[in-house]
Amino acid sequence: MMEKKYPLPPFTLETAIQKVQLAEDAWNSQDPERISMAYSLDTEWRNRDTFVNGRKAVQEFLKGKWKKELNYKLKKELWAYTDNRIAVRFEYEWQDQQGQWFRAYGNENWEFNEDGLMEKRYASINDLPIDKSERRL
Repeated sequence: MMEKKYPLPPFTLETAIQKVQLAEDAWNSQDPERISMAYSLDTEWRNRDTFVNGRKAVQEFLKGKWKKELNYKLKKELWAYTDNRIAVRFEYEWQDQQGQWFRAYGNENWEFNEDGLMEKRYASINDLPIDKSERRL
């Protein structure tokens, strides 16, 4: 039986917003297995300067991410959508092991298969050091 991850494409404004919110909720769980289930088995990622291929590699990437990025909190916003693609802008805040806070800004381009699983995720991300008093999330 094929996996399906609702809502399925083609996206409407309502279902694109729902897909973005589901992603935000999953990423804020910081649960690599839960998050990876939104991606196809052969998913293809670019995250900053790192290329990740496959669901298992996504899980390993995310485990490493949250060893570095502590106290992670993310907010995603729908930017645009079409049949099976969604673009989002996002920001998240995190703290390194020395206690320095950062805000990361970025854009993601997503492409989904007919079963609603993300096949491609291309993320451009910039980190900005911030003071704890500047946190918004």
